[in-house]
Amino acid sequence: MALFKGAGVAIVTPMKDNYEVNYDKLEEIINDQIANGTDAIIITGTTGESSTLSEEEHSECIRAAVSMVKKRVPVIAGTGSNSTQTAIQLSTDAARAGVDGLLLVTPYYNKATQGGLINHYTRIAAAVDVPVILYNVPSRTGCNIQPATVAALVKNVENIVGIKEASGDVTAALKIMRLTDGEIDLYSGEDGMVVPLLAAGGIGVISVLSNVAPKFTHDMVMSYLNGDCQKALEMQLKALPLCDALFCEVNPIPVKKAMNLMGWNVGPLREPLTEMEPEHVKVLAKAMEDFGITLA
Repeated sequence: MALFKGAGVAIVTPMKDNYEVNYDKLEEIINDQIANGTDAIIITGTTGESSTLSEEEHSECIRAAVSMVKKRVPVIAGTGSNSTQTAIQLSTDAARAGVDGLLLVTPYYNKATQGGLINHYTRIAAAVDVPVILYNVPSRTGCNIQPATVAALVKNVENIVGIKEASGDVTAALKIMRLTDGEIDLYSGEDGMVVPLLAAGGIGVISVLSNVAPKFTHDMVMSYLNGDCQKALEMQLKALPLCDALFCEVNPIPVKKAMNLMGWNVGPLREPLTEMEPEHVKVLAKAMEDFGITLA
């Protein structure tokens, strides 16, 4: 059984003005997401600024999310690292905290071989008793999981059950589905390619867009899964300009700005991320208004 079907939000980590994590605001956002149909909370991912959280903060954010969600939807924790041992530690801590699953990005910077990836993921999965979703985003990590590697992991490691595909390569997704005989939960990792990945056999998206349009993103995915492919396509096309604006600078710079423009007051970004360029803010604000989002 899949961890979730539909739209899981790759949730931001709100910060106070002094750059401490704002847990009160995180709970407010989580409650709003669930009220608007979000199907899963993905905490401490790329959008959650996991790379600038200390290990202690990382684990505390995960524990907080589990406590705040109260089993209403699955909680999936990003616990990947460029160090296998660090990833094992973060993953075991998250499993003890009660998460429903883990999201494991490829080990960045090291540029592991495909054999190294198999060893990395096998060791992490063996250390926990929760389902694991692989996360392939080579544009950020410099490390691409080949379809054959995905298939080997899924066939040989019982609790590796899914992949978040953010390579931008639909053919790779199709090869993954062919080599695994469809025995993998495929999630789009790009908001602008949700419907194409669903057409490839996907069951959902792990979404940045959901931070600002949770109901829309959920409805788009479920329209497709419920058989209304035309409606899903129309929604995908409508969302494209906003998706482009949300990635006109590196994620999560634009989505945090978008949430602040909506009045969510999610606070600043941790360095080395910086505030959005003024000309890009104008583009983002217009895309949000054209989409139908009310600005504060």
